[in-house]
Amino acid sequence: MSGDFWVSSGHHLLERSAGGGLMVTDDFLKLYLARPEVVPPEDACAAERTLHARLMAEPRLAVDPDWVEAIADPDARENWRHLLAFRARLLAHPTLEAVYLDLVRGAAAGATPPIFLQQLVHVILRNALDREHDPFVIRAAELFFRPQRMTIHEGRLLLADEERVGDPRPAAHGSPLTALFEDASARSLDVLGPETVDGYKARSDAFDTVIDFRLGGEARAGFARVMEIWIGHMLALPVRIEPVPRIEGTLAWYVGLDAEATLIGDAAWSGRPLGEAEAGRVVALFRMDILDRERVEDRVAGEPVVLILAAGADRVVRVKPQNLIAGLPLKDRPSS
Repeated sequence: MSGDFWVSSGHHLLERSAGGGLMVTDDFLKLYLARPEVVPPEDACAAERTLHARLMAEPRLAVDPDWVEAIADPDARENWRHLLAFRARLLAHPTLEAVYLDLVRGAAAGATPPIFLQQLVHVILRNALDREHDPFVIRAAELFFRPQRMTIHEGRLLLADEERVGDPRPAAHGSPLTALFEDASARSLDVLGPETVDGYKARSDAFDTVIDFRLGGEARAGFARVMEIWIGHMLALPVRIEPVPRIEGTLAWYVGLDAEATLIGDAAWSGRPLGEAEAGRVVALFRMDILDRERVEDRVAGEPVVLILAAGADRVVRVKPQNLIAGLPLKDRPSS
């Protein structure tokens, strides 16, 4: 499978450092300024329109705080403060990877709008997957930055983009994607498979394919591979990850891949039996072996790390890839 994918990430506007990281360019900054949520609406005041025009002309321009304070709409002022703070982080680090590591390892992550973190993951993963050709791996990687709605149909565990399944319009290629994923049994879903796999890259920016995430399937194995690539790219740490049907023995260490999974892992760690509802939210389990034992905390060295993926009560999977960075039992893990 050849061809570009995830063009919407803006990866083509960035430059690569000698170490393979992504370096910010003026064109990439302009891409942020051109996003629909940033472009001033028609009824925006003159101060906001002027600020936007100045930055489009000179995206690294030092912004006088008074220019922001002059914006009439208080919500717009707050949005600009967030955007300019994020721009400052982009410009303060040598690569986007360094920006992301700084954010998720520090207290600033909670103050950063989630959309900025998702956009960073999108483009960093595009860089990390540049030589990846398996469409199941690339499609599974979408879980890192786009929530997925889960449903079970005819023995298949199906994941579809949360934003897309709520859109009643059919995809441009004519696929009858369901408007409400709940009634998948009455629809013909466009599941990634032998008939559709060749066209995935061309339509990857539509985020309109569904994957079968069953144990033993290519999508779940692809997600394991994505996690290996992500950890290797971000931490230069070699790991081996494989899907498993259950947790065997005593937990030496675990990582919840989302907020719900972290709560489930906490319960398992403490020995509290899981309720039926909690157990039913577990989507997948993985075993991770960290191959560089010199970097692992002594009490965990040689032991597998269990990775837990779960869905919320609304059946939506919201992966937090930062947990794979901040949550591993490494000697050089920043203290909280």
